[in-house]
Amino acid sequence: KKILREIKLNKFQFDSNLEDIHMNIESRLEQLIGEIAGKLHTARSRNDQVVTDIKLWMKKDNDQITKKIKILKQVLIKNAEKNINMLMPGLTHFQTAQPISAGHYFMAYYEMFQRDYERFNQSKIRMDQNPLGSCAMAGTNFNIDRSKTTKMLGFGKTTRNSIDSVSDRDFILDFLFNASACSVHLSRIAEEITLWSSDLIKLANLGDQVMSSSSIMPQKKNPDATELIRAKSSIVISNLSAMLNLIKSLPLSYNKDLQEDKKLVTSTSAILHLTLDCMVEIISVLKINKRNMKIALRRSYSNATDLADWLVLNLGYSFRDAHVLTSKIINYAEKKRLFLNDLKISEYQLFDKRISKSLYSFLNTKNSVNNKKSFGGTSFSEVKKMIALAKKENKK
Repeated sequence: KKILREIKLNKFQFDSNLEDIHMNIESRLEQLIGEIAGKLHTARSRNDQVVTDIKLWMKKDNDQITKKIKILKQVLIKNAEKNINMLMPGLTHFQTAQPISAGHYFMAYYEMFQRDYERFNQSKIRMDQNPLGSCAMAGTNFNIDRSKTTKMLGFGKTTRNSIDSVSDRDFILDFLFNASACSVHLSRIAEEITLWSSDLIKLANLGDQVMSSSSIMPQKKNPDATELIRAKSSIVISNLSAMLNLIKSLPLSYNKDLQEDKKLVTSTSAILHLTLDCMVEIISVLKINKRNMKIALRRSYSNATDLADWLVLNLGYSFRDAHVLTSKIINYAEKKRLFLNDLKISEYQLFDKRISKSLYSFLNTKNSVNNKKSFGGTSFSEVKKMIALAKKENKK
């Protein structure tokens, strides 16, 4: 404990001639208590000590990361709840597809981060096994109680094979994959927010605290925060690739190559903490431009699928035939430079005399959204249900 305090206070004198942290501590302990310090290494090896230390550090870090993901999920739920009734264009291929609830959009990202939350928690179970006592790779001649150290160190289980114990880094691969998946999700939403906040699109506005000015153009506000989140995800992904390459050809058991895993873990952790904190702030200050969302919907054929569905539900078309007829109607509307809501009933009846004015209610964008009442759909009632489920889920 005295040595630990010295290290924390930067008063510990490290000697590079002593090779590593273990020998430095043992040497200092000998200065404090004499030759009995030589017993410190009994039934231990640097091999099992190092992997034990990594696991202890990563277990704690894993908990801190899941707490931050939980905060991000809460912010997404809050934004979803605030925007349930707001309509926005849903996209496929970055083209307007169908109208959706903006709340539904935010809940899509909630689902992604919920999976990340689950992955980190699941991998912690596999990580929670104590390797101490495996020694160099074969175990020890000393009569030690590994179950006792497992309990004292707060591990859930004791590892069962001394060879695997010192060479296993699957738990690091788990962590790096989980971090990569989470970073990909952070990058995806960062990319969308970057596009939304562009002067060319203007579907959302970012707060000044997550933007920066240009060094030469005084009118500019650049979305640096989202751009850097997008960039840093590539570093996290490359760390996963590096770790896979590092261990892919390692023979059993311990090899010095494994010394390189620390930097990959700690740098990934630092980036993920930073980007999660940053995204929480970005989402918290994000403001959707309601007016431009309405204009974007108005200037599209986002309700085309609803027209096809109406033909199926009311006139007995097969969906394939309805799809073909709807395409013809849209081609007609485009030539007239009109949208589906603007076509007269007489124009619709050019394609099928049975089409009635009840179609217009079905084409209304609000009704279009609200009619999608299938489980997990974009109707206001379904979005409210999913928010309620998420709130309950997020309390655990």
